[in-house]
Formats: sequence, structure tokens, C-alpha cells
Amino acid sequence: MRATLVFVLLAAGAVVVSLFSAASGQFGIPVADVVNSVLHRVGLGSPPADPFAEGTLWEVRFPRVVMALLVGGVLGVSGALMQGLFGNPLAEPAVVGVSSGAAVGACLSIVFGWTFFGEFTTPALAFAAGLVTTLSVYLLSRSRGRAEVVTLLLTGVAVNAVAGAGIAFLTFLGDQASREQIVFWQLGSLASSRWSFVATAGPPALAAVLVALVLAPKLDLLALGDRQARHLGVNVEVLRLVAIVAVALSVSAAVSYSGIIGFVGLVVPHLLRMVLGPGHRVLVPASLLGGALLLAAADLFARTLIEYADLPIGMLTALVGGPFFFWLLLRTRQRSGGWA
Repeated sequence: MRATLVFVLLAAGAVVVSLFSAASGQFGIPVADVVNSVLHRVGLGSPPADPFAEGTLWEVRFPRVVMALLVGGVLGVSGALMQGLFGNPLAEPAVVGVSSGAAVGACLSIVFGWTFFGEFTTPALAFAAGLVTTLSVYLLSRSRGRAEVVTLLLTGVAVNAVAGAGIAFLTFLGDQASREQIVFWQLGSLASSRWSFVATAGPPALAAVLVALVLAPKLDLLALGDRQARHLGVNVEVLRLVAIVAVALSVSAAVSYSGIIGFVGLVVPHLLRMVLGPGHRVLVPASLLGGALLLAAADLFARTLIEYADLPIGMLTALVGGPFFFWLLLRTRQRSGGWA
């Protein structure tokens, strides 16, 4: 009953926030017109009275709203996967280097002015670099055919440090315009969202969600410990590899268009776990809705908080996620009786 109520609230919240987000902006559009426009496209509503508003909705606002839902959902599901995989509520996709790797790819494109894929060059390089970095973390952490959790985390820390140094070096090499572009890319933004971007980021995101739903029962068994999970028939190594590949593909595709957006993958699964419990059959789809709702709301605030300004969305999520992360650390320490 509680799970059903939470799912209904999350889905309804995502719909309401999406409608208000599409209606809000420098050119205000009544929510009723937004609803009518959507219904008209599916053959139920009356023709739109204002062609300019119709064009604004379908060429500018809706791609951005859909991209926010997509990126937020991917980060939420990936966070649930990573926390289940590592058995640690403080884990998120960034710990395996996917975000920092994607940033290196984007910086390469920006600094050297590569345009061989047109407008897709920077997202394509960010996607490829994020994927390669994540798989490198996994392969470097393997020993004797296994990748232990602690080794995986420490390898992620080391690779993130190297990627950070690479970003700093590329920022040093770039001119003033490139440096500004790198800074804004890393702050995260959905301002450049297009339907073509949604179409290319959507398939990896959908595939990752389906994989996460399939893996959810095995993550519940993995929570008992590696040895117990193996005794219950779970191939732990295959489970870790498939989960990490799914996270790498989906998060690389998402952040390649949005830039780095932190804390969604950390905060959403943990909040929902406190409400719904640790079972991944419920937690994974709830994190999908929760992440989509959180990022759609953050994007709405980013566009409307200051008039005629579009705030970096990564800054807003960090502003909320940072204090929450600190509270989470204190809460974990108090429950454990200290870190030692």
C-alpha cells in the first residue's frame, strides 16, 4: 500500500512539474494551453490558438523537459544500482569515474575545436570517454578473475583523480573562451536540449532501466554478501560487470548532453530507501520516477529562480545534495558509533 502511494505521488509529481516547466519561461504559456497542445498531438484536443506558443512548446520547452526527465531517471536508477552493487548508501555513478571521464572527453572537444561529428562531437567524445574510463576502472580493479568492492572503489578514486588532473591540464591549455565553455559544461545545463539529443540519449537510458529491473532481484541477494549470494546461485562477477556496463552506457549518454549533474544518483535512492525499504524490486523503479521528478523540478527552478537568467542545474543539485550528503555522513557515523 505504501509503495503504491509513493509511486502514484512520484508519477503525479513528475507530470505536474513537467506541465509547469513547459508553461514557464520568458514567454509564459497557460498550463491549460500546454495540456491542450499535448492532447491535440494525440488527436484529443482542439487546434492550438497561438502558433508561436505551439512552436515554443514543441521546439524548445518539451525537448528540455523530456531531457530533464530522462537524465534524472537515469541518474536515479544508476544510483540505486551502484548502491546495491557496492552495498553502500554513499555510492553513486561518479565513484567509477563515468562523470569525470565524460568531462575529459568534452574538454578535448572544446579545447581542440574538434567538430568531425558536427553538433554531436562534444557529446560523442564525452560518451566515449565516460564509457572507456568506467570500463578501465573495472578492468584495473580485477585480480584473479574477481573485482572486490573495496578495490573497485579505491581504483575509482585514483582514476577520478587522474581525470581531474586531465581536466585541469586541458583547461590550462585552452584559451579564455574554451575555459569558460569548460566551466559551464561542468556546471551542468539542459539549455541546449533538442529532440535529436533526446533521440540519441534515449535508447541507452531505456536499455539501462530494463537491465536494472532485471538485475533487481539479484541485487537483493547480493545484499546478503558475496559468498552467500554465490551459494544462492548468483554469478557475482557477471552481475557486477553487467551493472557497471549498464551504468556506464546510460550515464555517459546522459551527462554527454547535460554536463555533470551531481548528487541525484546519491540522494534519490537513499531517500526512497528510507521510505520503501531496501528491496530493489521496488527501489529501482521508484528511483527512476524520483530522479526524473527531482531533476525536472531543479530545471524548473534553474529557469525561473532569477528572471532572464538560466542557472546551471548542476549548481542547484549540488546546493541541495551537499548538505544532504553531510547529514548522511553524520547519521551513518552516529548509527555506527564512530568511523573507527
